[in-house]
Amino acid sequence: MAVSLANLLAQKSLHLRVVGKAAGNPDAAITWVATTELEDPLPFLSGGEVVLTTGLRQKTAAAQRRFVARVHEAGAVAIGFALGLSHSKVPPAFLNEADQLNLPVFEIPYETPFVAISRMVADAISADHYRKLERLLSDHQALSASLLGGGGLPALLRTLAGMVGTDVELSQYGAVLFSTGTGTTGSWNKVPIATGLKDRCTLALAEPYERNAIVDYAQSMISLELSNQAKHRAAQRNAAGQILQDIVRGTLQGQDATLRLNTIGVDTARRQLVMLVQTATGQRPALRTLPLPAAFEGTATGLVDERLVLVVRDAESGERLGEELSSYLYDAGLTATVGVGGSYAQPNGLRWSYFEAKEALTHGARLNVPQRLSLTSLLMASEDVPLADLAAEALDPLSEFDAAHDAQLMSTLETYLELNGSVAAVAETLGLHRNSVRYRLAQIIELTGYDPASTADRVHLWLALTVRRLAAESGSS
Repeated sequence: MAVSLANLLAQKSLHLRVVGKAAGNPDAAITWVATTELEDPLPFLSGGEVVLTTGLRQKTAAAQRRFVARVHEAGAVAIGFALGLSHSKVPPAFLNEADQLNLPVFEIPYETPFVAISRMVADAISADHYRKLERLLSDHQALSASLLGGGGLPALLRTLAGMVGTDVELSQYGAVLFSTGTGTTGSWNKVPIATGLKDRCTLALAEPYERNAIVDYAQSMISLELSNQAKHRAAQRNAAGQILQDIVRGTLQGQDATLRLNTIGVDTARRQLVMLVQTATGQRPALRTLPLPAAFEGTATGLVDERLVLVVRDAESGERLGEELSSYLYDAGLTATVGVGGSYAQPNGLRWSYFEAKEALTHGARLNVPQRLSLTSLLMASEDVPLADLAAEALDPLSEFDAAHDAQLMSTLETYLELNGSVAAVAETLGLHRNSVRYRLAQIIELTGYDPASTADRVHLWLALTVRRLAAESGSS
């Protein structure tokens, strides 16, 4: 440690002797030795010094008191007064002022040069600085070894906690990644960790703790490790997403599908379920690198159509895990919905679960659990069916006619289908005569070629309306 006032006074070779009643703080570290004969040394002091003087220009009691007051105001540790040059002893006014301000004063005999005191303090400060550099270098090596030795960030954080003598906690996206504390209370000093992401990554250290430059080094190491992890997750999700997309589209099947899924950690012999995470447009990039809660460790994840796909092995806990994931996303500041599919085995089962999860997303809640997937829902989920073209072919003539003539054929068709083809109910709902409804239905048949009264055509028109509605909702979200 740096030299203190007590250490300095204990050096027998210097022959220093305390005079007066002031004790000050004997354990205060001396930052430097300042030699001065100025009447006002305050502008040249920064605090923590031992001030040495011969009192050459302190010829009056007022000047002596003013000198002591200014040295005290600067935050000096003590004053050393040299005897045998201008004064044979410390002047009474000088000593009385120092006693009142509790500023220690020690005599320096004529035989002890100022340079001997300065050298002793400078050597101690240099040795202390060297010891700190050695310790910092050793701590750097210890942190690097803990991170690269297989223990990862938890090992690094445990090592850091031992170095600074307190609990540490690392959080990202509002969730604690690791903590050495067990119910630590009190205040925390929070240090930001830069990762290049909007993830609110923070290293917190429980107060009080030893301020140490190793914290800065730990910041940079944590930042680099988390950035590398994010890049690795993004690469994995892109690769896994290609496989999952092929499964969903039906272009990868049978034994080939089983082998490819095994490469991303999906055992198709076991029951699996799919979870889909969909976020607001501006937040979609976060899904590429978003870390997941500990409960999802080992879960295969991929990106398909800008949604995060999770293939969950613990199929029996799907709803519970969905709730945990939904809460985590909310705490992370993401406007996200989670869709959960049913649990199935084999690649085709995985595909079916995906369609169920995608259908569940349309319900719009934060967490959407699976329901029985109808044939209509499957058609809506499939990418192989040109539903957008179907909707345009069937409905564009009605939209264009309504725009030109304000005929309200689209609203009439929607109401007719909602009311199961009852002309009377449509007339009552829209405030029209039944003949007016029949006339509009005839116009719909003429313009589209589809008869809403026919079961097959009614299904076709209903699908077209549903596709258009979902497309409009997707565009506005």
